[in-house]
This record gives sequence, structure tokens and C-alpha cells, in this order.
Amino acid sequence: MTDLLGLHEPSTHTDGPDRAIPWLVLVVDDDPEVHSVTRLALDGFRFAGRGLRFLHAHSGAAARQMLGEHRDVAVMLLDVVMESDGSGLEVVEYVRNVLGNSFLRIVLRTGQPGQAPEVDVITRYDINDYKHKTELTRERLFTTIYTSLSTYRDLMMLDANRRGLEQVIEASARIFELRSLDHFAQGVLEQLIALLLFDADAVVVHASGLATEANGELRIVAGTGTFSAMVGHEARAELSPEMVIQIEQARRMVGFEYSPRHFIGVQHASDGSDLVFYVTIGPSMSAPDRRLLEMFCRNVAIARENVRRFAPTPDTPP
Repeated sequence: MTDLLGLHEPSTHTDGPDRAIPWLVLVVDDDPEVHSVTRLALDGFRFAGRGLRFLHAHSGAAARQMLGEHRDVAVMLLDVVMESDGSGLEVVEYVRNVLGNSFLRIVLRTGQPGQAPEVDVITRYDINDYKHKTELTRERLFTTIYTSLSTYRDLMMLDANRRGLEQVIEASARIFELRSLDHFAQGVLEQLIALLLFDADAVVVHASGLATEANGELRIVAGTGTFSAMVGHEARAELSPEMVIQIEQARRMVGFEYSPRHFIGVQHASDGSDLVFYVTIGPSMSAPDRRLLEMFCRNVAIARENVRRFAPTPDTPP
């Protein structure tokens, strides 16, 4: 098996510590050597600046359990014949019909083609690739994982865009309500991250009171990634002390600040409050992406200011 993949000296393992969140790859096979060889063959692999983290299952039952626990698996390399002749195909059915996961890329690998003829499997099951183990050289396995991750990333971006657009459309029907505007900001933020910064996290904080006042409220009005569960909460109770200090320091300026690891934009309102935009970024963000990020900050701040000025008060007749 090792000679088949043309392996030589391995480089640094790709599922070790990495600053970027690695892609999850699930290897399902009852042959322990297949797991070892797959890891070695993909050693040093990177896609979109991210390495790989491997999960391992040695049976169809173990694979189903692992997939239920890890909903963010990007690619599954799946053996057909394990504890039974159709174990792999049962896992496919579980993923697509029970979990309802249409994003996971499934690459079926078989050492016994007669057990699951390619044409029959392709037409009957929702799989994304079918490979005979004898043809999976190191180069072909690399290509298979690369193209699978590319498709997975694009599908996830489209889904994030769709969810963000739904929030924008829903909020636009009640755009003159501040709460609705927060939904609007959340929807646009999700679209922005999907388009530009797929693996980034972002948060929008509404800061009341003057920047020099330590007791002013910092309320999280929108967030993605690790910040998504914090929306509506007080920032000092949820964000790290380092982030709170950065936000409070940024409020003393007007405009945008870039560091190798984050972006902060501050937009002042006429009532003395601020909108602070905090996005985790890489050092290689392009100039067009920076302009789009800055445009988002300005437009959300302008919309919020217009709502504050022109929204009808409770005493205003309809």
C-alpha cells in the first residue's frame, strides 16, 4: 500500500497545531494501514491557507457516530466494504437522508469494485467521487482532496450568503426599527464574511456614552463565528479583556485600523455613541477587500444614524 502511493520521507504533520483552523477529513476504513498511508500521503497538504485535521473510523457504525458529533467534516474518504458488504453505502444514506448534510464531500474508495459497481453507485447514491484504491497514487489523492475542499468551501460560502440575504430581506421590511437594523447588520455581516473572509470571525459593537467614559455600555449587535452566540450581550462580559481594551482605545479615533491579525473600524454617531466593527483577518487582505470592508462599516453606520433621526416616535401619528 505504501509503495502504491509513492511515499517517501514525510514532512511536518498537517493535523498538528496551526494558527488557521484546519479542514476536517474523516477517513473510514477497516484497514489500519489505509489510515496511516492516507495521513502520510497528505502530509504537508494545505488549501486556502489551512491544513488538515484527520478523524478516523474503522467501521460504518463508528463513522455514523462520528459524523453525528462533528457536523463540520469537509471531506470523507469512505470504504465500501467493512463490517458488511454495504457498510459504506449505508453511511452515505445516513449522511444525506438522516443528517440532511448535502455539503460534506464523499469520496468512495473500494478495493473490491465488483461489490459496488461504479456506474450503479454513481447513479443511485449521492456521492461526489468514486475511486479504486489501486489508482489512488499520492498525486491523485492530493488532487481529489484539493478539488473536494474547493467545492465544499464554495458551497458553504453560498449557504452563508443565502442565510445572510434572508436576514437582510426580513429586516428590510421593518428597516425603521433599531432592532430590525441590528438584524440587517447581522445579515450583511454574514454575507460580507462569506464573500471575503470565509474563516474569519467578526463582531459589531454599539458603544454608548463618550469614549472617555469607562461605564458606557458596549452591546454586541451582530457577530459571526465565535461571536455569533454573543449577540445582544454586554461586550465586557463576553469578549476577551484584550479585545475590550482594543475597542475602547479605537473609539478615541475615527476611521479604520489594520493590524496583522485584526481590523477595527469606528463610526461615530451624532448622539455621542459609536459603532465599532472588529474583524479577525490575515495579513494578506487585498486592497479591494479592504475597501469593501470599510464600505460596509460606513453604510451600516449611516443606516443606523438615519433610523435614529427619522424613525417615527411612539407619539408620531402613522
